[in-house]
Amino acid sequence: MIRDFHAPGRSAVYAANAMVATSMPQASLAAIEMLRAGGNAMDAAVTASAVLAVVEPHSTGIGGDCFCLYKPKGKPVIALNGSGRAPAAAHLDALGLPNEAVMAETSPHSVTIPGAVAAWEMLLAAHGRKGLAEVLQPAIHFAENGFVVPPRVAMDWAAEVEKLRSTNASGLLVNGEAPCIGSIFHQLALGSTLRKIARHGARAFYEGEIAEAIVSELRGRGGLHTVEDFAAGQTAIAFVDPVSGKFAGRDVWECPPNGSGIIALMIMGIMDGFKGSTDPLDPLRVHRHIEAARLAYRDRDMFLADPASEDVPVEHLLSEAYLSRLRDLIDDDRAMEALPSADVVHRNTVCLSVVDADGNVCSFINSLFGSFGSGIIAGNTGIVLHNRGLGFSLRHGHPNCIAPNKRPMHTIIPAVATRNGEAELAFGVMGGHYQPMGQSYVSGNIFQYGLNPQEAIDLPRYFPSKNRVELERGISPALQAALVAKGHDVVVLDKPHGGGQAVLIDHTEGVLIGASDPRKDGCALGY
Repeated sequence: MIRDFHAPGRSAVYAANAMVATSMPQASLAAIEMLRAGGNAMDAAVTASAVLAVVEPHSTGIGGDCFCLYKPKGKPVIALNGSGRAPAAAHLDALGLPNEAVMAETSPHSVTIPGAVAAWEMLLAAHGRKGLAEVLQPAIHFAENGFVVPPRVAMDWAAEVEKLRSTNASGLLVNGEAPCIGSIFHQLALGSTLRKIARHGARAFYEGEIAEAIVSELRGRGGLHTVEDFAAGQTAIAFVDPVSGKFAGRDVWECPPNGSGIIALMIMGIMDGFKGSTDPLDPLRVHRHIEAARLAYRDRDMFLADPASEDVPVEHLLSEAYLSRLRDLIDDDRAMEALPSADVVHRNTVCLSVVDADGNVCSFINSLFGSFGSGIIAGNTGIVLHNRGLGFSLRHGHPNCIAPNKRPMHTIIPAVATRNGEAELAFGVMGGHYQPMGQSYVSGNIFQYGLNPQEAIDLPRYFPSKNRVELERGISPALQAALVAKGHDVVVLDKPHGGGQAVLIDHTEGVLIGASDPRKDGCALGY
């Protein structure tokens, strides 16, 4: 489809050799330069992720976690769980919080041991051609020499000023305020930390002065972390078996729990059984998608947990029999007023996509969870600590209840779609809890409605949350009215849903098609 060049928007990016899509131009360019310097898709992905940890500091950082899917040419999909665990002393009763309380986003208890740095090192050692010393150089450059603050980053930064003031994160403010659009921001302390990691490897993060500074900061705020927790965190990262589901004639691959990729697969599986129209914003498609998501997220909140601690019924949740029963619950004419109880008995947010010239494919997400995570900066390290522990339940007996050395339910979900064993799409949709919904939406737009990746990402979004349906302003009044007529309580948002990156591999023409979300400041680049 040729887009209307009279209308605002951007074209998809086409290239013959390699393609990168990230949420910041500096990261996309650094990844392309790494590929042209002999690196492969994994080297480029870690390079881009490290740059984003500097130039998009509210979204990601070395104080966070990462998940990765890697599809080497001609080989099976590989998954890595780069999420960290709660401290060994993190018993629910030890937090001093009442049963079913809501943890503050700036609480030290929300900080699990960050997994990103250990994950980067493990991924490069197993599948890259370069080491941390080389791939961290672009990030070090931007930290020490500064980067120009673009519009979306500036907007998100300004929204978190009060949070950063409350945590005394003065290093992320300029005279007490967020940096303005077009200003140059330096992260000298972070640059120094990155140099230590480049020189000594991940061990420099998890042992010695950096780990001690993080622990001192957290314990000074009432945290339960120890240097032993950080030392153990270096080896907590692991390659895991990916999970997959059928969708529109493809196999879609996700990281397994504690990640929520299975929720995206559930939504896709439900939607795969419906006959669609030719309009991706047909009210019936949107209604069905909303209802499918409501059911899948219900199951997420009941069952998703760390499989090392709890029995997560993955096979059952992804079975066609179960998905068919969920599909049958959806009334095409009316929204469910209340969700039925789940019938399973339980026995107990940056993304980037890279395809290299050899056909290796990487889908990669690194995150601080909340904007600027916990807002806590670890001493003089420049490290912003995430608040992924907010993914835990604080209810006694819940499968996802916080516990010692346990991973929380995780929202970040890189994805790869294959067809006949060959990679066809590397993609991800950021945005916290929106991610499974967004991923099922973008993939459906491409595979079920024939949109190119840029069109699929550009399309206005919707999301059921807290018994309301949150709409972007691009949703037409007619569609809004149709949803209301079906019983949905709709609200139009000021801030859009998430941001996506994708690279589609056209095996027929032998070209790559890249797309980057206009809701962010990034771009796709190829050669």
